[in-house]
Amino acid sequence: MAKSHLPLNALRAFEASARHLSFTKAGLELRVTQAAVSHLVKSLEATLGVPLFRRVPRGLALTDEGQALLPAVSEAFGQLRSAVDAFAKGRAREIVTVGVVGTFAAGWLLPRLQEFHKNHPHIDLRILTNNNRVDIAGEGLDFAIRFGDGLWHGTQATHLLSAPLSPLCSPKIGKRLRKPDALAKQVLLRSYRDEEWQRWFAAVHTPCPPIRGPIFDSSIVMAHAAARGDGIALLPVRMFAQELREKRLMQPFRTEITAGDYWLTALKSKRETSGMHAFKAWLLKACTAK
Repeated sequence: MAKSHLPLNALRAFEASARHLSFTKAGLELRVTQAAVSHLVKSLEATLGVPLFRRVPRGLALTDEGQALLPAVSEAFGQLRSAVDAFAKGRAREIVTVGVVGTFAAGWLLPRLQEFHKNHPHIDLRILTNNNRVDIAGEGLDFAIRFGDGLWHGTQATHLLSAPLSPLCSPKIGKRLRKPDALAKQVLLRSYRDEEWQRWFAAVHTPCPPIRGPIFDSSIVMAHAAARGDGIALLPVRMFAQELREKRLMQPFRTEITAGDYWLTALKSKRETSGMHAFKAWLLKACTAK
């Protein structure tokens, strides 16, 4: 490809089609026809000399070459959007986009955001919550705060906080629980990590009863169910400190287990901006503060 020719329209059509896995939906987003999007993608494939999509019964699938190209294109267009947005109202601002697992967002980050904005008024922080499943490149994120072991392919992970789990429930239920074996008569709410209850019962040297409670993909929703009296949830205690102070939840047993920690992650290939550096430095300092 000649250095003087960068097919921006074709790259934009590819990026939108890759996000939607549909030429039709990409056309709606770009306000052009499906045929126009298809033509632009075919011209890009011809220029590169490789196929970027495979046609499948329900739409499109990226080829290996398409998957390799997408992160670079997504990041480039994301930086362009950020650069344009930064000049809103004639004053340059920095935008930092962070994907955050909902439990950490509600239980730790949101109560401290006012402090961040006070110290960094020139940074627009954009928070996108998730249930710990996130695609940093595909969603155009600068950072993702996740719960786990810190091992995610292609990312650099910085430890933030430990978050041990312990049973939490409504005070009405908690007052009836004298010993761990009393949990066998209760509804035990579950996360998608189904081995956690077994590990907690092992830690208290008590046989684990059959666990048939509903499964949640959100600790916040599971905590709400526990506060309603719908069952007992195994949750990261420090993320529900306010609910415990206000006696909406109760911790009947002190035993805790470690199932993962909270981590700040970013793509290894991503260049860190001054705004990203400021957010990371503030976050790490706040996490180590007493």
